[in-house]
Amino acid sequence: MTSPNLRPLEEGIQRDVAAMNYGSYLHLDTLLSAQVPVSDHHDEMLFIIQHHTSELWIKLVLHELRSAISLIAADDLGPALKRLARIKHVQKQLSDQWSVLATLTPAEYAQFRGLLGHSSGFQSLQYRLMEFMLGNKNSGMLAVFRHDPAAQQQLTDALNAPSVYDEFLRFLSRRGYAIPQRLLDRDWSEPHTLDEELVTVFATVYADPQQHWAVYETCEELLDIEDNFQTWRFRHMKTVERIIGYKRGTGGSTGVAFLKRALDLTFFPELWAVRTDIGELPAR
Repeated sequence: MTSPNLRPLEEGIQRDVAAMNYGSYLHLDTLLSAQVPVSDHHDEMLFIIQHHTSELWIKLVLHELRSAISLIAADDLGPALKRLARIKHVQKQLSDQWSVLATLTPAEYAQFRGLLGHSSGFQSLQYRLMEFMLGNKNSGMLAVFRHDPAAQQQLTDALNAPSVYDEFLRFLSRRGYAIPQRLLDRDWSEPHTLDEELVTVFATVYADPQQHWAVYETCEELLDIEDNFQTWRFRHMKTVERIIGYKRGTGGSTGVAFLKRALDLTFFPELWAVRTDIGELPAR
């Protein structure tokens, strides 16, 4: 007699999967053996997995960003918007998982923090690549990777390449929008700063969304990404504050104070500034 709690295997289910199976396709032997604690404390596994999963999600963001930038450069905006939309969902995963790390209490973290040396998320190559591709360029970060020439070269290449916003502005120029030439010929290694003429261009877009729908939608997708990124930054800062208070970071930064200053950084300043002008009543 078959137990009601037993689900028999169906006839069609493959049993001979030696050539290609779930584990071999995903290289789970490599992936699941990468969590190697340096202490015998129970909670270090949480700490490692939190950072491993973050790096995997960031890898996907980079994959989507590279594609989006290439598509915008090729004037293929539709698929680029799909990439940007996916990035927003990934960002939600990145932000939500801070709540898991927040279950690590100060007393628990203190049991193994001293064994981490100077390792810090500040040194994440993928995170810096993501920031550079979104437009937060900082040549000073190259020195952090001088110990790894290949990583430093990747970051140098990203520093000197147009960000997704730079590429979007070049797209707008090709479509006949009055993008100032100085924004098209600029040094890509420098962070973009607020340009009032560009605010005026976006004001035209927002004054008539239907007429400029594709551009309008792209602006909103980009702003969503920055909004999500700032949420991630804030959750990061509050999680650090919750776990270590105002101690210095393992990488040497001032910790919470350093993370708070990042909240003032912006990728797409004109997309924020234009909101002040929308619906503004004429002076009397």
